[in-house]
Amino acid sequence: MKIRDLILILIAIGLIVLPILFVNGNFEGADSQAEEMVSQVSPDYEPWFKPFWEPPSGEIESLLFAVQASIGSAIIFYIVGYVNGLKKQREFQYKR
Repeated sequence: MKIRDLILILIAIGLIVLPILFVNGNFEGADSQAEEMVSQVSPDYEPWFKPFWEPPSGEIESLLFAVQASIGSAIIFYIVGYVNGLKKQREFQYKR
């Protein structure tokens, strides 16, 4: 493993762990914070649309969010792997 890879891994771990250790706030979603702010600024506000389908529970909503995140990360890592494979293929062809 290269030193650069090790440094990047340590930075990623630090970005995950440090906020958990040093931030003393609530871990709330942006949706709930925005809803609270809108209700303070304009108490009569009514949303201009409603969701097509609302999940029956918070667990289902979390599951759908996790599935969406995993599909997105799979697409991103596929593209990164594909580009990396193309790069290695070009390097191999130039060595011939």
